Amino acid sequence: MIFLRKAMILLTFIFIIGSFPSITSACSCAELSSVEEELERSDAVFSGKVLDIKEKRSLKGYTYKSVLFEVTNTWKGVEQTQILITTGEGDGDCGFNFTEGNEYLVYANESTMYGAKSLVSIICSRTNELSSSQNDLVVLGEGEIPIEEVNLSGEQTRNQILIWTSLGLAIFIVILIILNRRKRRKN
Repeated sequence: MIFLRKAMILLTFIFIIGSFPSITSACSCAELSSVEEELERSDAVFSGKVLDIKEKRSLKGYTYKSVLFEVTNTWKGVEQTQILITTGEGDGDCGFNFTEGNEYLVYANESTMYGAKSLVSIICSRTNELSSSQNDLVVLGEGEIPIEEVNLSGEQTRNQILIWTSLGLAIFIVILIILNRRKRRKN
């Protein structure tokens, strides 16, 4: 009986201690790389102004942000005057908190981190507001002006329309299949 009482007290204690949530972060970054290292491992490095930010949802239900930039200078991987970057919502998913109208120095990599393969920028990179990136700019040197004139503002909406159209079509097909089966059973 005493053994049973001690076991119950021990189990209660373990349950109470285990019930407290531990503080964790889904996104943990190693030490910030040097400018040279970040330039070497990035697929795209550019500076630009945020024109538009759209919250999006992937087919798997992930939420993320699509950020449209007007590119002012490029050091690697970007030749167009506008570019779309994907990032998370923040709150532990490594998303960078871009603000519409602000200028940034962006380091990005191709990734499927937020769904479909795209250029992704996260808080673990050296991406930062342009006004706070003077040391990086000294190391990077003078960038080049992008040469290919594009307008990607329609891309922000087009991808969402494609997702909703596909979803609507899938629902329509399922309804047709169900109606067809019911019709067969009646005959």
